[in-house]
Amino acid sequence: MNEINGGDTAWVLVSTALVLMMTPGLALFYGGMVRAKNVLSTFMHSFFAMGLVTVAWVTVGYSLAFGETRGGLVGGFGHLFLNGVGLEPRAGTTVPHLLFCAYQMMFAIITPALISGAYAERLKFSTYAVFTLLWSVLIYAPLCHWVWGPGGWLLGRGALDFAGGTVVHLSSGVSALVFAIVLGKRFGYPKRKAPPHNLTMTLLGAGLLWVGWFGFNAGSALGANGLAALALVNTHIAAAVGAVAWAGVEWVRHGKPSSLGVASGLVAGLVAITPAAGFVGPMSAVVIGLLAGAACYGGVLLKHKLGYDDSLDVFGVHGIGGILGALLTGVLASKVWNPAGQDGLIRGGTGVFVEQLIGVAAAASFAAVGTFALLKLLDKVMGLRAAKDEELEGLDVTLHGEEAFSFAEGAGARAFLAPAPPTPDERGELVESEA
Repeated sequence: MNEINGGDTAWVLVSTALVLMMTPGLALFYGGMVRAKNVLSTFMHSFFAMGLVTVAWVTVGYSLAFGETRGGLVGGFGHLFLNGVGLEPRAGTTVPHLLFCAYQMMFAIITPALISGAYAERLKFSTYAVFTLLWSVLIYAPLCHWVWGPGGWLLGRGALDFAGGTVVHLSSGVSALVFAIVLGKRFGYPKRKAPPHNLTMTLLGAGLLWVGWFGFNAGSALGANGLAALALVNTHIAAAVGAVAWAGVEWVRHGKPSSLGVASGLVAGLVAITPAAGFVGPMSAVVIGLLAGAACYGGVLLKHKLGYDDSLDVFGVHGIGGILGALLTGVLASKVWNPAGQDGLIRGGTGVFVEQLIGVAAAASFAAVGTFALLKLLDKVMGLRAAKDEELEGLDVTLHGEEAFSFAEGAGARAFLAPAPPTPDERGELVESEA
């Protein structure tokens, strides 16, 4: 049996904190992109998940993800309420089992929070809470078991996912696409513009995500070792190249690069490198970042061509980036950098590329069908959308009784005022009052 290693434990402790920081970073990233009347409701989608998913994880989620396998599809009930999860080393690691559980919990928290970018500005908060709870237990935990759990069927087949490209980003991105289609467009979209209210907030959030991602990827080595160093360097390179690639495409198409493009590009690079971070070399990370920046830029354009309203481009960045990263892992993986991994397609390893294809198809199908079923059930039981007048007034006031910004009356004052009635514009459409 392995013994606890102080250096490894210290690194995973730090990584756990870094991954948790990513969820408030996500709140800033998303919060800056919505309109001012929906900032707090968007923040709540991340912050409330930090509480809600924690409760789900320590009671049932961890056991379903990492308990003794049931046919490779889901973990058993042996770790319900953290039964048997103590200070002894977790099997195959040199860190306490309880710490491993906490580290994985941070992944479970941010994954459903990522989906929230697809339904921003129009979902009932009660429906959000129930969906997040059910999705984390019924979709995330089994998928996590497939890829990382002892006896998981994708893990057993040899599929590679170093830090969550399939488990986190592909699953959340595909679920976000389904959510956006089922929920429908924001009122007036796309005729009524909904520009970001504060891009400085978004850039700050992107910066926190970049830093936190070192814990996300390098922490997945579960030790202070060379593999962690490889993952950290690859993570940084892919983010940097992704930012430059996205800005470059914008520069060519529109004559100028945007700050939002740089922020989106670095996140795209981070998403795509995640499954490959511990299996490829730094020059492969350059390739992954370059392709991710360009491909995810194109993925964002899909919503305009196909007509769905993925408010904050979750599918375009996380869905497309997760799929691309998983497949490129099967192409670029090299045992030179990680002898415990496999050689990818360019080194003659056709088998691992096939397994990556199977993993992508299986995870995407499971996430899509499961999300669709949950949404249809919740629509029948409690409804999905906020009322039309609530959406027009803004979800901060109507669902939470607060305002993100107060210039005169004091925070939350508008919550006690009757909303100004909508007025018709020259086309006879309803628009928000300027009051």
